[in-house]
Amino acid sequence: MTKTLAAFLLATLFTASALAAEPDKDTKEDIARHRAIAAAHEDAAKCLESGKGDEVCEKALQAACKGIAIGKYCGMKHEH
Repeated sequence: MTKTLAAFLLATLFTASALAAEPDKDTKEDIARHRAIAAAHEDAAKCLESGKGDEVCEKALQAACKGIAIGKYCGMKHEH
C-alpha cells in the first residue's frame, strides 16, 4: 500500500510540474519568434556556405526576418 501511495504521489508531482511548466500565450509567441529568427540565421549560414556573396545572403536574411526581428541583421549583429 505504501509503494502504491508513493507512486501515486510521485506521478501527481510530475503531472503538476509539467502543467506548471506550460508557457503562456505570450511566451509561446516569443518562442516561435526565436525559432523563426534562428531558422533565418541558419538559412543565411547555408547561403554563405554555398558560395553566394554577403550582399545576396544579407538580403535573403532581411527578407526572411521581416516582421519578426528588429534591424538590418535580424536582431543579431557580430564582428566581420
